[in-house]
This record gives sequence, C-alpha cells and structure tokens, in this order.
Amino acid sequence: MSFDTLVCPSCAAPVRKYRNPFPTIDIIIELEGGIVLIERKNEPFGWALPGGFVDYGESLEQAAIREAREETSLDIENLRLLGCYSDPSRDTRMHTISAVYYATGRGIPSAADDAANLKICALDALPEKLCFDHGRILADYTRVVTGNAPCP
Repeated sequence: MSFDTLVCPSCAAPVRKYRNPFPTIDIIIELEGGIVLIERKNEPFGWALPGGFVDYGESLEQAAIREAREETSLDIENLRLLGCYSDPSRDTRMHTISAVYYATGRGIPSAADDAANLKICALDALPEKLCFDHGRILADYTRVVTGNAPCP
C-alpha cells in the first residue's frame, strides 16, 4: 500500500494520505468497416480508444456507455468485458486501472467532448502508435475475436 504522510491542520498529528489507482474504462466500438479510434484533444495526444474516468456513483458499464456517447456520439449495445489492464505505467499522468469493454456501435460517429477527431480503422490498418497501452489491448482483442487465444 502506498501512502504519503500529511499533517493534521488542527492538531499537527501525522495523517496518512492513501494513494489509490484511478478507475477508468476503455471501449472498443465495433462498426461496419472496423473499430472507432479517437484523436485525443488533451495530453497525451495521439490516437486512442474512446474512454475515460469512472465518475463517483457510476458503474463501469454506465461509464462505458456515457464515454462512448460523449466522445463518439454513438450508442453502444452488446457490451462485453475484454479484460482489466493495470500496469502502473500504462498512463504517464497517473496510475490507472482500466476495465476494457467491446461493444457494437449504433448511430453516426462524430468526434465530441475530449475527442478532436475520429476515424474508423480496420484491425489490420491501425495507426502505428497508439496512446497508453491501447496497442496491447487491441492485440488482445484481435486474438479474442478471431478465436486464436483466450481472453487475458
């Protein structure tokens, strides 16, 4: 367990400040022709899966539905868990743990919220460099959907 020591402003006693990873979700949205990637509007810049932080009082599934709608303007259905990714270095800003889902998208894709741009990519035509650990996630997804390996 990782923590920092703070000082109580009232009595000056040492107080432990616990540091915990932040829960996030990422969504692989399947559309005809491929999957949806967004170009991030904020650092770290580059192409990524839609996703974001889980809000307090929100389930992981609710966060996936919300983030998909906010960043891609798509509704999603048939939401399935691919796996959880927790390497402390997966996000250079902070330690995050991501529940990664895949789902079918419905609607007309359009970049919004934290997405500067959006594109639909075939799995064999992905950008060379993706943000975070999204390259690894998509490699795992490819193995799962093609049946070449069990889900991690």
